Amino acid sequence: MEKEYQNGKEAVRNLEENSGAASHEELSETAARPDYASEITDIIRSGISPKAMSLKLEDYHANDIADVLDRLTEAERKKLYRVLDTDFLAEILEYAEREDAGTYLTEMDVRKAAVVAGHMESDAALEILREIEKARRTLIISCMDEETRRDLTLLSSFDEDEIGSRMTTNHIVLRENLTVKQAMRELTRQAPDNDNISTLFVVDENGYYYGAVDLKELIIARYDASFADLIMTSYPYVYGHEDIDDCIERLKDYSEDLIPVLDNENHLLGVITSQSIIQVVDDALSEDYAKFAGLAAEEDLTEPLKESMKKRLPWLFILLGLGMIVSTVVGLFEPVVSKLTLIMAFQSLILDMAGNVGTQSLAVTIRVLMDESLTGPQKLGLVWKEIRVGFSNGLLLGIVSFVSLGVYIVAFKGYGGVTAFAISGCIGVALLAAMVISSAVGTLVPLFFHRVHVDPAVASGPLITTMNDLVAVVTYYGLSWLLLLRVLHLAG
Repeated sequence: MEKEYQNGKEAVRNLEENSGAASHEELSETAARPDYASEITDIIRSGISPKAMSLKLEDYHANDIADVLDRLTEAERKKLYRVLDTDFLAEILEYAEREDAGTYLTEMDVRKAAVVAGHMESDAALEILREIEKARRTLIISCMDEETRRDLTLLSSFDEDEIGSRMTTNHIVLRENLTVKQAMRELTRQAPDNDNISTLFVVDENGYYYGAVDLKELIIARYDASFADLIMTSYPYVYGHEDIDDCIERLKDYSEDLIPVLDNENHLLGVITSQSIIQVVDDALSEDYAKFAGLAAEEDLTEPLKESMKKRLPWLFILLGLGMIVSTVVGLFEPVVSKLTLIMAFQSLILDMAGNVGTQSLAVTIRVLMDESLTGPQKLGLVWKEIRVGFSNGLLLGIVSFVSLGVYIVAFKGYGGVTAFAISGCIGVALLAAMVISSAVGTLVPLFFHRVHVDPAVASGPLITTMNDLVAVVTYYGLSWLLLLRVLHLAG
């Protein structure tokens, strides 16, 4: 019996091990992502009929096909334009980079390009058309139907930094005085031409925005129910001429697929889709990231040398001037350096830590300032918090520097214990003071820019670092002169 029991346990263990191994292999196979790019390229370059090619390509996501376009020759792309229907082509170009999409649209016949652009979301079509040479763009627009031209004219009336430039006119509009049955019939009539139907927007008899209806609520409503009861009159909205930066935080607070855009007289103009909101946020983050790096604007890999230089040079000239000021200040402390040359070895430590602390405070402050509802006391609380953080971190690091550098100076520089720990103590105090001041500077500078209505991201990392270099130099050499030379009368 014991032997059978042991054999049974062994069989179960083998089964579990084999099962585990099989599961691991299955997971590995599942985790391996198919090479869609190669598959799509092979289909396009194959000799199959246009109908068969179209059916095969429709099985792939438009984004995957958009990623393949730059791998193809112009002749192969033109073949693709002829094979695919205009709706699918429009979706593909919306996923492509705007500059590339403009090139692809230029490769098409003018009438085909007009139809494809007309099937895009209005905001995407306008952005892509802006990438095309003016004469060609005029030809394409002239071949569009009157409604599409009217939509593009409406969008182009907004500046690029206004939220109206990112809207689309692709949405469902219902009248407030309809019955549920009439609303369903109107939805069915408009749906073939408008695919943004998750939320339906309601206007009164004069065209003024009244509210919104969730599609699901309309579908499940009884025909004898009151349509007015389904309308959400408190649904969020924005005005077309609002600055993107002013309203983007408000849009992010709502988990809605569509946000209505109104004119100054409260007429419904269009909607902002969740995809457009994501794009706006991504553009804003890219712009802020570029400013943090000291660039005038975002760059890409294909940008000409001259354009890249124009974006970088303005800040570099400013930082060069600030750097000269720092160097001049260092020169003022030449008597300190000549009498105690060892302190030069630790200058970079103070400067680096001050710059790092200031950049950390800057990043925290920029993030907090994205909340436009921040009050004065809350801003003061932020400054006080950053100073306390800088003091606490500076105290801890100052103590570590005092002990470790004192031991280092005794062991490797041959100084006596009193002199060594006097120097390391001065370094520790300077580090504490520099970190506290740098935390304050990294917080107050963006708050000041925000106060005077300048983008706080302009207070970029290089600017804060250079300012904190100045703070650190004055703090370090000033304390060295006061404590080591005037009080302790040390000399190297």
